[in-house]
Parts: sequence; structure tokens; C-alpha cells
Amino acid sequence: MPTSDFVVVILAAGKGTRLKSAVAKVLHCAGGRTLVEHVVRACQPLKARAMVAVVGHQSEEVSAVVAPFGVRTILQQPQRGTGHAVLVARRAVPAHAKFAMVVPGDAPLVRTETLAALARMHEQSGAAATILSAEVEKPAGYGRIVRGEDGSVKAIVEDSALAAEQRAIREINSSIYCFSLDKLWPLLGALRPSNLHRELYLTDAIALLRQKGETVEANRAADPDEVLGCNTRADLAAVDAAFRRRKRAALMDAGVTIELPETVLIDPEVTVGADTRIEPCVQLLGRTRIGAGCTIRTGSVLADAVLEDNVLVKPYSVVVASHLSRGAQVGPFAHLRDGARLEENARVGNFVEVKKSLLGDGAKAMHLTYLGDARVGDGTNIGAGTITCNYDGVRKNATIIGKRVFIGSDTALVAPVRVGDGAYIAAGSVITENVPPDALGVARGRQVNKPRWAAARRRALAAAAKPAKSRARKKSKPRKPSRRR
Repeated sequence: MPTSDFVVVILAAGKGTRLKSAVAKVLHCAGGRTLVEHVVRACQPLKARAMVAVVGHQSEEVSAVVAPFGVRTILQQPQRGTGHAVLVARRAVPAHAKFAMVVPGDAPLVRTETLAALARMHEQSGAAATILSAEVEKPAGYGRIVRGEDGSVKAIVEDSALAAEQRAIREINSSIYCFSLDKLWPLLGALRPSNLHRELYLTDAIALLRQKGETVEANRAADPDEVLGCNTRADLAAVDAAFRRRKRAALMDAGVTIELPETVLIDPEVTVGADTRIEPCVQLLGRTRIGAGCTIRTGSVLADAVLEDNVLVKPYSVVVASHLSRGAQVGPFAHLRDGARLEENARVGNFVEVKKSLLGDGAKAMHLTYLGDARVGDGTNIGAGTITCNYDGVRKNATIIGKRVFIGSDTALVAPVRVGDGAYIAAGSVITENVPPDALGVARGRQVNKPRWAAARRRALAAAAKPAKSRARKKSKPRKPSRRR
């Protein structure tokens, strides 16, 4: 790893015009994080003397992302190219730093190990500059690394300036560099904006170093994906796909089964235990933590969820910021949110929503139910169509249901209300008062049966229909033509 002789400079000032977005380039997301956060996280373990981010477009928003990681920001205004950005960063570079590692804020796939290897090579070689390069199958559009006979870098040639014999070169410039600062600082003042955009480019510093006879080295990245930038929406999609591949591969290496892995989306901070099975088209987002031996079935979405061991999430369920204890089952088509908690072996079935509620051990709510701001005791059964009426138009109120309670189908529990242990609630009741333990709560109109009412009604309807049919026939009967006399 680099020593305190290094400072890391992250270039995060650009607008990203080709993205055609009102959002700064480095604030776009791929792989579950902003581009610049990925870069900062890759640089942080290097333990450099300092990390400096050069910001410009939407500087406050970019600063808010990097500040929690101990990154100092400095404003580049106006933005006049990468060389100008490093010149601006000089004001924040500690005086005793010997080397600078310059990393674009839109290179999110670069790994800490790759940056550390680049820094070691630079420090050991004594070069004035060391470039991170990569060999790619399709180098078109990238600047090429042209090496001399001794293997050092002779030049970086932009794609548009390549000679015919250079077009076969597949080694490209990543725009990630290490510089010896005693060689770099004098050159920055010599950079000139002799290009179409009238900007100062850091690649020109490489050319100036070569003109002065300084050594420039290049270290190839083992994985060419690491040098991918994000200039277009297609680039963002490619980078996102690479992150997702990495995450899935890491989980499968750790003993997780992922069916049709290319359809499964998993954020970087998700953890999954061994022998868990993830079916196609699942999304695991945020800080979701899944234990061992779980099954997450097709189409389910989990965000910031905690699942203990042996949990079953059936198809097309949504679990957000909720906790499922060992052996719990959810779904299909269930929705748990905002702090819902299922204790061991509790079950939530199809088209059930649970919000800020707790279901005790072995409790069940299997069909077409809404439980909001409720506590449901161990072993309680919630019948189909039951709802907690928790909102009175001003505040949310609690429903407390005891242990081993039976709630009949189509019950409305008007909160605040309590149902004691062992109580029964008759189907179709609207419960507005507390129900004591072991009592039967009935809150519905008394049924009245009227004998022969339906038959009488049908006769009356038939009689009413006869005159109408007669009138219709009379109107449709054709008239005979009258004779003139």
C-alpha cells in the first residue's frame, strides 16, 4: 500500500455533457452508488496523506457525497480541463507530499488493489509519471499507449491522431496517473490550451515530461473493465452491469445459489448467507442482510431488509426496512414496510400489507389483509380481509392483539383498540371497543330471514314486465293502408 508520501486527487468537476442530464456526471449512479463514491471508496484504503476532490459543476452536491469519507474539496471555477484541475488542487496538497495519484471521478470500476499496484510501481521505478493502462478488444475512441524499445511510454496518441501502423495498438490510457510532484509542478505552468476546447490537458504534461527526457511508465490493469469511464448513458449501463457481475460472482463464490444470475440485481452492501437460493428477477437493494438457507423467489424486491436463517419469500413480494426472523414466510404478492417485524415461524400470505407492525411467533395473516401500527401475539390467526383502521385523519393509532386470538374474516379493527389473549372475533365485525381475554367479540347487524320474500319479489317483477311487453307489441304492429273514396 502507498505510504503517507502520496496524495490522491480526484477530478470531479465536470458536467458530463454527453449524458444529456441536469445532474453532474459523477453524481450519476451505477452499481448502487454514485460514480464518485465508488472512486472514493476505492482510494480510501490506500491511506494516503490526503484525499482532495476538485469540484465544479454542482459542487455542493458533490462535496456532500465525498465529505463523509474525509475528502477535502476545492472548487475549480471555471473548468478549464484536467491539467487546470490539478493546478487548482495544488492549493490543497500537503507540502511534504512527494507523489500524487490522479483519478477521474467517473472511473468507478477501478479497484483498490489496482491503485496500490500502480503506486508501488511508480515509487519503485523512480519514473516521473506512471499511467494505468489496459488492453481492450475494441480500443477505438481511446488514446493509445505507444511504448519504446525499453518498454517505457513513448507517447499517448489520441485516436484521431493515430498513424496507420498504430491503429493495431490495443493498450489504452485510463486517465489514472501517478506523478512525482517535483517533476509535475514545474510543468503545469507550461501547459498551453492548444486544442479545440481551449483547455489544459494532463496528457500534455505527459508529453512535456517525455520532451524533457523524463521516464514515463505504464502499468496494465489485470481487468480491462476497471478503466471504463462513463461519458454516455450506454457507458453507465455497461459499468452498472460490470458491478452487478462482480457482486453476483462474489456471492456465488461464498456459497449462494443464483438462478439466471444475469436477471438478478444486487447492491454492493447486501450480504447473503451460504445455501440461500435466489431465483430469477430478484432485486436485493440497500443494506439488505440475508441469512443462511433462505429462499427468495422470482420477482421479489428486498430493500434494507433483514432476514434471519431459513426464511422463505414467495414470488413478487416487497420487503422494505423490515425484519423477518428465523423460519418466517412471506407472500406471494405481500408487502412489508416501515419497520414491520415477523417473529419466528410467523407467516404473511398473498396480498397482505404489514406496516410498522409486529407478528409474534407462529402468528398468521394469510389473505387480503392490512396490518398497520399493530402488535399481534404469538399463535394468533388473522382471517382474510381483516384490516386495522389505524388512521383517524389526524394521527396513527395502535391495535394490540393478544396471543392465540382468532380474528374472523372481513373484520375491521378500529384503533386504538385491544383484543385480549385467547379471544374470538366473529367474521364481519367492526370492533370499536376492547375485547376481553377469552371473550367473543361480535359487532355486526343481526341477520333477519324473510320467508318466501324472494319468490314474491320475482312474481312482482314478472307482472310489472308484462304490460311493458304488450305495449311494445302494439307499437310494432304495422298499420293497414287507408282507401280513398
